[in-house]
Amino acid sequence: MMGRLLRGLTQADAGLAALALALMAVIPLVEILSRPLMGKGIDNAPVVVQHLGLLMAMSGAIAAERFGHLTSLGVMVPRLYALGQFGAAVVCGVLAWASGALVFSEMSAEQMLAYGMPVWWFQATMPVGFALLGLKLGARCSQQVGAQFLFALCAPALGVVLAYSLDGEVLPLWPWVIGLVLMLSFGAPIFAVLGGLALALFWQEGLPLASIALSHYQITVNPSLPALPLFTLAGLIFAGTGAAQRLGAVFVALFGGGKTGTVIAATVLCSCFTAFTGGSGVTILALGGLLLPLLQGVGYPERKGISLVTSASALGVLLAPSVPLIMYAIIARVPINTMFLAGIVPAVVMVVCLLIFGGYLRNDGNRQESTAGPAFNMAGLRHAAWVAKWELLAPVVAIGSLGTGFATPTESAALTAIYAVLTQAWAHHELDAQKLGACLSQCTQIIGGVMLILGMALGLTNYLVDAGIPDLATEWVQSVTQNKWVFLLALNVFLFAAGALMEIYAAIVVLVPLLLPLAISYGIDPVHFGIIFLANMEMGFLCPPAGMNIYFASAVFKQPIRTVAASVAPALVAIFVGTLMISWLPLLATGLPSLMASFMR
Repeated sequence: MMGRLLRGLTQADAGLAALALALMAVIPLVEILSRPLMGKGIDNAPVVVQHLGLLMAMSGAIAAERFGHLTSLGVMVPRLYALGQFGAAVVCGVLAWASGALVFSEMSAEQMLAYGMPVWWFQATMPVGFALLGLKLGARCSQQVGAQFLFALCAPALGVVLAYSLDGEVLPLWPWVIGLVLMLSFGAPIFAVLGGLALALFWQEGLPLASIALSHYQITVNPSLPALPLFTLAGLIFAGTGAAQRLGAVFVALFGGGKTGTVIAATVLCSCFTAFTGGSGVTILALGGLLLPLLQGVGYPERKGISLVTSASALGVLLAPSVPLIMYAIIARVPINTMFLAGIVPAVVMVVCLLIFGGYLRNDGNRQESTAGPAFNMAGLRHAAWVAKWELLAPVVAIGSLGTGFATPTESAALTAIYAVLTQAWAHHELDAQKLGACLSQCTQIIGGVMLILGMALGLTNYLVDAGIPDLATEWVQSVTQNKWVFLLALNVFLFAAGALMEIYAAIVVLVPLLLPLAISYGIDPVHFGIIFLANMEMGFLCPPAGMNIYFASAVFKQPIRTVAASVAPALVAIFVGTLMISWLPLLATGLPSLMASFMR
């Protein structure tokens, strides 16, 4: 009985996260319905949804760790994996203490959230969450049960002791930096390395560590942030049902059944699917097994087909309602609907560049055009579109509700998630309670891991901004060159390297506040800069060590990582060409938002 109770407690993270996410979808829907019926929305509903996001993020992160889904750059020294996990557990202990200090300060302030609930009730999930993460990471240091118990207790406890005894002390930076680099190479999660670096910088200046916990809290309860998990949930529901097959049939019918048409259809489908799922890796998992046989069936080489699916899955970052697109809008303080519009034309440019400059339309001496029937059939297209009508209407629900002002970003995302549930459960009968629960659990794990990275990255960024790094960078770069076009070329080269080395969400939170003021000093519009930034991050998906598409494709297609990485090299060149075009032709990014703004006046 006691064993079952303990197992239940250790596995309650996924259920709690799923419940919080479900409420985040239902409450905005009730808010939308109540406005015409009652003449007003629900009091304090948005702030409750925001703080449910904090609960979902922390419990989802714990579940992600339990299932081994916390993002890392891999284990470069397998024998020292335990040291990496031990170091991460120590960092979690420090973060637990810092979060606890924040909670105690809020308790004394007695600030109320809503409905008689004090703010610290939700904030308390941070010290509890980091403590549990520390316990779990510490337990990974050994395979022996007794040693697991010992490490699980000692590692985070050591972090708490260090935080308590050294808070406010001025410590040298370089030993921490060396230790964190080693942790990263030993397979420590990225959030622990970013959090450790932020802690080290704060310690170097003798600043209170609670500021890092405050940064994590601020980013997690951002008013627009609930849109991230809700759009991701909608995408995962579509990915977990037959939506991919139905959409695939539409695109193949639209572009024709020959080799050229199938290649174009696969590219567009992968791009659009990534925009909705929020992750190119999910697209590879959902569509890889469908598209590769389809491409091979029309005479396309296997290796080239793998390359196409892997690279095309990275292109959806610029299409609404892409999670990185929303994330950039939040960090740069640009309207989300503006970024949605700005990404449309550049996304088309990137697809065209991939197909042409990547050589994916080249025949390679194989004259076999197709064995898949006629190139185009209107009746077939109408039939495929009718079968996939609910999936084709999903972007209308998502973008239309936001663009027309009918719903806020959070409400639009909630509406899309509920729409996905209803259409796949009732219209297609492909979504049952078990599958919905799996989608909720998977979504919370993805977003929980991402939110850990964002929170730690924001703490690091706040330090750098307060230290005046953006101003120093602007002065130095402008002393080197005053030419805007030279700067854009250098910016693209730098972002390409950053995308290969940094996880995309960490890159957005850390680099955007540092580089955006620099870009503005050269007269670059924040919307244009965002599209340039995200276009470069697309290349990062295809470059080890941070290029996760390579690893997903290797697993799905059962090919060595080296083979997949070599196969996407032409795609990298093509995407870089497209990125330069977008950089040097600002109208591609700013033209459509400006045109729509003029119509709305």
